[in-house]
Amino acid sequence: MALKATIFKAELQVSDMDRHYYGQHALTLARHPSETDERMMVRVLAFALFASEGLQFGKGLSTDDEADLYEQDLTGLIQRWIDVGTPDERDLRKACGRASQVVVLSYGRTAQTWWNLNLDKLEKLSNLTVLWLPQETTQALAALAERSMQIQCSLQDGVVWFTSGETTLQVEPVTLMISPGAGRDHA
Repeated sequence: MALKATIFKAELQVSDMDRHYYGQHALTLARHPSETDERMMVRVLAFALFASEGLQFGKGLSTDDEADLYEQDLTGLIQRWIDVGTPDERDLRKACGRASQVVVLSYGRTAQTWWNLNLDKLEKLSNLTVLWLPQETTQALAALAERSMQIQCSLQDGVVWFTSGETTLQVEPVTLMISPGAGRDHA
């Protein structure tokens, strides 16, 4: 018998001064049995960084060839494809062919090794942006995971203030590679 996903609910309030985006999002996150709290919370952070009315979560770890988060235009074309972790370079190449913009939020013990091994190939992808999150940051995010969460997220000058309950974390994603015109405000 297959294990079922655990459902988490998050009320996410985003105040993004850089993009002049302010919104409240009721998120339902299905955490696959093999997914860690750390990865799930990086997905929540990714949602906050690129929040929009059209941004949505993909089907999860059990579905190949699908983004962790994505945003489509009104015609169904994928405008933004977001993956977290250290995705395979071939999968990123395919994603870059399917979406206007692809973003990777890399994290974990192997993120730097993944970056060093794939840099030459990734630099050829003109619509790819790669951000890196330090391990102490993602572990602190993981500690905030609860089945029901109230999260406030403020973004200004590339710094994210992530607040849940009595805990506030400062998150500063490091840009390893940015595609031309791929600021967070561009689709």
